Amino acid sequence: PLRSNNNPYASFGATLARDEEQNLWSTPHDVTHTEADDDRVLYNMIVVRNQLDTDSEEWQKLNYDIYTLRQTRKEVRSRWKHILEDLGFQKEADSLLSVTKLSIISDSQNMGKAREILLKLSEETNIFPTSWELSERYLFVLDRLIALDAADEFFRMASVVYPKRPSGERADDSQKATQR
Repeated sequence: PLRSNNNPYASFGATLARDEEQNLWSTPHDVTHTEADDDRVLYNMIVVRNQLDTDSEEWQKLNYDIYTLRQTRKEVRSRWKHILEDLGFQKEADSLLSVTKLSIISDSQNMGKAREILLKLSEETNIFPTSWELSERYLFVLDRLIALDAADEFFRMASVVYPKRPSGERADDSQKATQR
């Protein structure tokens, strides 16, 4: 006789795959992704990749690009988390970094200052990789830091922990220069 499948895990793989597609930020089940421009870029790459034959060279290249983008995002997020923890936000770091479609800017007057600090972070520190396009999600994070009166301190810490170096100069070169 035909009986219904009562296995609660039967659709588990399908759910994981669906979550993987919906999660555009870094890891599966990461609820923090927003419908920001960088998410749409990644989403479009996933859609195109899924229409290709998995044995094809194009599929492999796109799959690598998707993986690389996710790894870069994870790295940036961990840099931010590191600084937040150094500033004493150990318990709050994850919630400060959590940005969802429901996130709002607490005070519209903070938006200008948040943009200004985000630009300074990208120009004067190495917290973002060189190829990084400014991410809207970090405006929300900076808005929260402004509300906590910690944004300027965050920038100072980022400047120390991730200093901008002239291209081609390594960390040990600049330390030797300061020791002379």
